[in-house]
Amino acid sequence: MNQPTIKQFEELERPREKFQMHGKESLSNTELIGLLLGTGGKNKTAIDLAKDLLSRNGNSLQRLAQSNVHDMCQTPGIGQAKALHILAAIELGGRLKSESIHKRRKITSSNDAFMLIEHKLSSKNHEEFWIITLNRANHFIRQHCISRGGFSQTVVDPKLVFRCALEDKASALILCHNHPSGNMKPSQSDRQLTQRLTDAGKLLEIQILDHLIIGQNTYLSFADEAML
Repeated sequence: MNQPTIKQFEELERPREKFQMHGKESLSNTELIGLLLGTGGKNKTAIDLAKDLLSRNGNSLQRLAQSNVHDMCQTPGIGQAKALHILAAIELGGRLKSESIHKRRKITSSNDAFMLIEHKLSSKNHEEFWIITLNRANHFIRQHCISRGGFSQTVVDPKLVFRCALEDKASALILCHNHPSGNMKPSQSDRQLTQRLTDAGKLLEIQILDHLIIGQNTYLSFADEAML
């Protein structure tokens, strides 16, 4: 016996109708993902596929955000096009979250920097090292990805860090990298790199204001912990 299609659901139980009549907040995660998928697969509605996809990710949006196209396509009925729709929506959500900081421009705290960079790093399952460049008034200039590495470390070339800073005519930098393991404790190499970049920055009159270690919905600030 075939599964019912979304069109066969009671009208008020259809995701589109619920969205239009009661707003986006009325939809569950499954229904929102079903809307993104648009269509179902063999004997399955888009809602069924959304349930399967979430189930394979422990019903966690955070885990889903860490997926790539290949991971998502392991769910039967999810092809490349559907996977790309979901990943595009996740990326837009992250950009929206940081947009207010871009508009405000001035970075006044470690939390401002975290909100700006979080969507770039918190969902990654490998380490990446980024810098945020600032002018003399601590106004945001640009973000740069300096390096990408493995699960436990990435190699950072100080020459590339300061080349980006000089190209932006930056007066200050905030260093950022993620710990996919979730352990926020700085490693010895994290401390050594921070010191090397701080010392090099002094020669160029480019101040290192902070170094953030990013986890899932959390961070550690070297400046807040008096580690700079």
